[in-house]
Amino acid sequence: MTPDFSTQNINLAQPRLGAEVVYASDDFFADKARLIAPVPPVFIEGKYDDNGKWMDGWESRRKRTSGHDMCIIKLGRPGIIRGLNIDTSHFTGNFPPFASVEACHSAAQIPDESEWVHIVPKRELAGDSHHFVEVTAQSAFTHVRLHIYPDGGVARLRVYGSIQKDWAAVQPDTLINLAALEEGARPLGCNDQHFGTPENMLAPGKGVNMGDGWETRRRREPGHDWAVIALAHPGVIEKVLLDTAYFKGNYPDRAFLQAAQVEGKSDAQILAEAENWPVLLPEQKLHADHEHEFIDVIAALGPISHVRLNIIPDGGVSRLRLWGKVSQA
Repeated sequence: MTPDFSTQNINLAQPRLGAEVVYASDDFFADKARLIAPVPPVFIEGKYDDNGKWMDGWESRRKRTSGHDMCIIKLGRPGIIRGLNIDTSHFTGNFPPFASVEACHSAAQIPDESEWVHIVPKRELAGDSHHFVEVTAQSAFTHVRLHIYPDGGVARLRVYGSIQKDWAAVQPDTLINLAALEEGARPLGCNDQHFGTPENMLAPGKGVNMGDGWETRRRREPGHDWAVIALAHPGVIEKVLLDTAYFKGNYPDRAFLQAAQVEGKSDAQILAEAENWPVLLPEQKLHADHEHEFIDVIAALGPISHVRLNIIPDGGVSRLRLWGKVSQA
């Protein structure tokens, strides 16, 4: 079972937020950049390159000197880290027996030695396994440093946390996309994500293909599909953009938004109540592969912190943008 920190936070080490692996002591067998690849790792039987067996992750050579290997990941946005997943999938006879993790807050691309603090002490690893580790540090960090002892391969590193932003510095009249993943918005849950997750709708930029969106299975029963989003910060919504890019034979026929200002409740409580929230955007007809912009039809609900996107009856949405002014209260 995956821990709550992996579902109630976003992965701060994802490339679409700007994360990158900026240094590795050695990546002879497998490129360090693969450590934060957004897709699950795979094993390809019989695939080799000039240095040996191709592996989907970061892998150093067998160490014949003292010391150990490590790599540094610059997070996509500064954030408070709630937990990690050190994933050794497909590494069996070549995984590191131990690992530890440090973190720091730095403006440098590669921070110096004076800035690091331990967030995960040295711990044992197993081959072909997920290692979920809770982190209790309360500071915001920009980088993590993964140490492996003494060498070997790690398929993926996920760094779950919440983005930190100085919202007091945002001008009151500034329109900002409060449903932006890069600002700190996150999905709380949905009724179905068979083909794509709600987090994709919040991602930066235009969707790259039909797989880069939220898509549900074909509904064969009454009702409709939905997803609930926690905004990056409470605010008053003035413009909605709903993009069905690449969804042509599978876009939703209609959609509407509900919203509320919610404080002090768990994700489970919010999801249970969302069906009864007031309507922010009345039901609208949608079209295939199209950007839908709504302004005049948005209800005056005042500041909100969460929205529920309802699609009728099912289908795919590439991007959701909720432009509004930040509530300073």
